[in-house]
Amino acid sequence: MKYIYGPVPSWRLGRSLGVDLISGEKNCTFECNYCQLGPTVRHIIKRGLFVPTAAIISELDSLPEIAIDYITLSGTGEPTLAVNLGEVIAAIKQRFKQPVAVLTNSSLMHQPEVRKELSLTDLVVAKLDAPDERLFQEINHPTNGTTLRLVLNGIKQFQEEYPGRLALQIMIVPQNKERVADLARLAKQIDPVEVQLNTPLRPCPVEPLSKKELEPLKELFAPLKVYTVYDVERPDARPIDEAETKKRRPVI
Repeated sequence: MKYIYGPVPSWRLGRSLGVDLISGEKNCTFECNYCQLGPTVRHIIKRGLFVPTAAIISELDSLPEIAIDYITLSGTGEPTLAVNLGEVIAAIKQRFKQPVAVLTNSSLMHQPEVRKELSLTDLVVAKLDAPDERLFQEINHPTNGTTLRLVLNGIKQFQEEYPGRLALQIMIVPQNKERVADLARLAKQIDPVEVQLNTPLRPCPVEPLSKKELEPLKELFAPLKVYTVYDVERPDARPIDEAETKKRRPVI
């Protein structure tokens, strides 16, 4: 398996089988300071073809019987950069009864074609880490031309159009922990099905917040459904190919 990895134990998605449409060096629209994959190798915003759809389908069709809860498009970069995102989602839906999710940093959701392709999924988990442009640049280090306003408008427009479930993930780090009330106000404007409060527990240069620090922040998001990375027990999951999985998840 070169493009499919896991299943991994996900605090959000249970036993999650990953599909990596980037697969290789890290291609992303962001260079988040907490990313477990390290620096972005190719800092881009133009969509392209990284892995042919036929190659993904070949691996999907060769999968053994495995217990999974979600099939998740994620991996070594921003999945919405892949121009065959919609094709691959459609191919997965034809072959599997399990729901399909996409983990996105929200940077390309302002593009109509990206929103159309994401609409094929059952769940989209969109990132929002900053309440203002200064923090957005400081935490997410977006590619030139990407602004917080563009990101917010894309998320809001997608929520208005999407027939599935939109969740909002917020990574709480020392830089934004005093601005969570402002993030909560933005979350209420978006009105997702749930808010996932994360903190960097995987190896990276940024110190995570403790459970004690995260717990009271949940109250700021009421009446939205909200939980933290500390609230959920991860299931047991054994990856098909441990080496390929560790390229995307250094700690399984």
